[in-house]
Amino acid sequence: MLVDNTIPQELEAVQHRHVADSHGDDMNYTDEKQQQQQGTGSLKAGQPIVEHQHVAAHLEDLDSKTADGQFDHNSEAVQRVRWKVDKRLIPMLSLLYLCSFLDRVNIGNAKVANLEQDLSLKPGAYNLALSIFFAGYVLGEIPANLMLKKIGPRRWVPMVMFCWGVVSMCMSAVNDGTGLIVARFFLGLAESGYAPGPVYIISLWYRRCEQALRIGIFFSAATVAGAFGGLLSYGIARLNGLGGLHAWQWIFILEGLPTILCCFLAFAVLPDFPETSTFLAEDEKALCVQRLRIDAGSATDTGFSRSQVWAAFRDPKVYGHIVLGSLHSVAFTSLGLFVPSITLSFGFDPVTTQIMTAPVYACACICTLFFAISSDRFSERGYHAALATSLAAIGYILLIVTRYSSLAARYVSLIICTSGVYSFVPIALSWPSSNIGGHTKKGVAIAAIISISQVGGFAGGQLYREDDAPLYVRGHTISACLLVVDTLLILGFKFLLRRENRRRDRLSPEEYDRECRQSDKTDTNPDFRYFE
Repeated sequence: MLVDNTIPQELEAVQHRHVADSHGDDMNYTDEKQQQQQGTGSLKAGQPIVEHQHVAAHLEDLDSKTADGQFDHNSEAVQRVRWKVDKRLIPMLSLLYLCSFLDRVNIGNAKVANLEQDLSLKPGAYNLALSIFFAGYVLGEIPANLMLKKIGPRRWVPMVMFCWGVVSMCMSAVNDGTGLIVARFFLGLAESGYAPGPVYIISLWYRRCEQALRIGIFFSAATVAGAFGGLLSYGIARLNGLGGLHAWQWIFILEGLPTILCCFLAFAVLPDFPETSTFLAEDEKALCVQRLRIDAGSATDTGFSRSQVWAAFRDPKVYGHIVLGSLHSVAFTSLGLFVPSITLSFGFDPVTTQIMTAPVYACACICTLFFAISSDRFSERGYHAALATSLAAIGYILLIVTRYSSLAARYVSLIICTSGVYSFVPIALSWPSSNIGGHTKKGVAIAAIISISQVGGFAGGQLYREDDAPLYVRGHTISACLLVVDTLLILGFKFLLRRENRRRDRLSPEEYDRECRQSDKTDTNPDFRYFE
C-alpha cells in the first residue's frame, strides 16, 4: 500500500540542489530552472517517496551529505551500503545467469556429441530446434517481467528456474526431431521468465552510472558458461554409454540438475526491493532509496502504472533499441550455438573441440568486463557499443579471410569475433535501463526490447547450416554485414540522444515549465538527461 509520506524539506532541498557531473547522474539543474521548479516541479513536497513509512522515517537521519548540503554519492556510508548490496545481488544473479545460458546453449555441445546422428534428425530439424527456442522466449518475456514486478524477484525467479531446469533435463528423454523441437520451445518459454529479470533488478538497486559494470559482471557468466560448458562436456563425453545413455543425454541431465538445486538457493538469497529488503538495516534502506531517488530525479514513480505500460510502447527509443538488439542478436545467438561447430571445423576431434571452446569464452569474459568497466567509468554507451560491434565485425571478416590459413589464425579470429559480440551485450542492456524512467515503464520496455530482439535470435538459429559447413562463409558474411549496419545505427542513435539532451539544456523558463506540466514521472521530464 502506498503511504503518502512527504519528502522532508531538507531532503527536498538536496534534490533540487543536486547537480550531477558527466560521469554521474546526468540530472542537470540550472539555477534558473531550480527557481522555476520550486513548488511546481515534480519533486515538490507532498510527492510520495517510498512505499513503506518505516523507511521514510529514516530519511531525515542520513549521514551522506557534503559540507554544502548536497547528497554525497561517494560517502563512506553509501559505499558501505553499495558493497553490501553487491555481495548479496551480483554473485547470485551471475550464478543464475550461468545456469540459464548453460541450459540454453548446451545443445551446441550435444550436437558435437552426436545428437543429430543418434536422433536421425532430418535436414533442417536441428536448426529449427535452435530457432523455435526464441518463439517461446518472445511470447513469455513481457508477461514474465510484469509478474516479476508484481510478486517480486524472490519468489518469481526460483519458480521459473525450477521450470527451465526440469525442461532442460527432460531433453535427455527425446527420441526424435519432433520431441527435440517441442522441448526447445518450452525451454525458451521457461527461460523467458528470467531473461529480463537481472537487468530490471539491477535497475532497482543501482544508479544509472553503476549499472553497466554490474550487468557486465553478471553477463560475463554467459562467457563462463561457454567455457565451463565446454570443459564439462569434455568430461561428460567420456560417460558415453554409461547407464545405457548417450553422451549428449548426460550433457542435458548433468547441466540441468544444478539449475534445480540453485532455485532453492535463490529463494534464500535474492531480495525483492530496497524498501522491503531484510538484509539491510533501516538506515541503510533509507540511504539506498534516497540515492536512487536523486539519481532518478523526476522519474521516480515506483508503483505499478497501466499508463506507463502503454507509454513504453509509444516511446521511439524502445523501438530504436529493439532494432539495434535484433541486428546484434543474429550474430550473438548463432555464435553462442555454433562456437563448438566452428571450432570443430578447424580440424579438432569432437572430444578436443569441447575443451578448445573454453579459451575462446575466457577471452570474451575479460573483454566483456573491460567494456563494462570503461562504459560506467565514462558514463558513455554509444561509442562503447559501436566499438564492440566493430570488433565483432572485424572478427567475422578475419574468419572469412583466414579460412584457408593456419589453425592459429582462424582460432584467434574466432576469439576476436566472440569477444566483440559478447562485449556489446552489457552495454546494450544497461543503455535502455539507464535511459527509461518510471519503474513500470522501465520493466515493460526492457522486457519488450529483450524479447522482440530475439526475432534476430530466431534468424541466428538458421544462419549456420550443413550446406555451408565446414567453412561457414555465408554465415560469417551475413553476421559481419549486419554488425556493420548495427555500428552505423548505434552512432546515429547516440547522435539523436545527444541532440535531445542539448534541446533540454536550451529550454527557456517558459518552455521548461510547460514541459514539466505535460510530462509524467518518467524520462519525458525535461530534467532527465539521457546516457549517450
